[in-house]
Amino acid sequence: MSHRPDSRPVDRRRPDRRRSETGSALVELCWLGILLIVPLLWIVLSVFEVQRGAFAVTSAARAAGRAYALAPNDAVGLARAETVVRQALADQGLEDAPVRVAVSCTPYPADCHSGTSVITVRVFTSVDIALLPAVLGGGSPSFALDASHTVPIGRYQEVRREPLG
Repeated sequence: MSHRPDSRPVDRRRPDRRRSETGSALVELCWLGILLIVPLLWIVLSVFEVQRGAFAVTSAARAAGRAYALAPNDAVGLARAETVVRQALADQGLEDAPVRVAVSCTPYPADCHSGTSVITVRVFTSVDIALLPAVLGGGSPSFALDASHTVPIGRYQEVRREPLG
């Protein structure tokens, strides 16, 4: 045993309790920060990913409606719509996203490019949630997105009329 200047004996075999906890609050704060910041960062990144997908699918639906309306007939219109949807998704970094395009027309469902048809294009896709393992089975978790855009056929092209008389 040795003596401190204040003449209290110190046992070197048993560390002082106050000294052993020095810095432990800083370590606990660091661990707590990591445990809270990592999930918060994952949530923010996931929200950004879904927002990017929502923007992409909205712009894809709008571009597809325009492309379909400007096409000379329904078959070419559907092919052009699918092409511009792929391009709009690729512009936002979603090249490999699954996509489905559905086109409906009123009041002439059989011929969308006649008379005063109104074309509605719906685009369906999904965005994979980043860094989330497939713990529930069935592959990577994803967030389903869809958007629609309605275009009157006469908005982007002139409707030909038969001469009267």
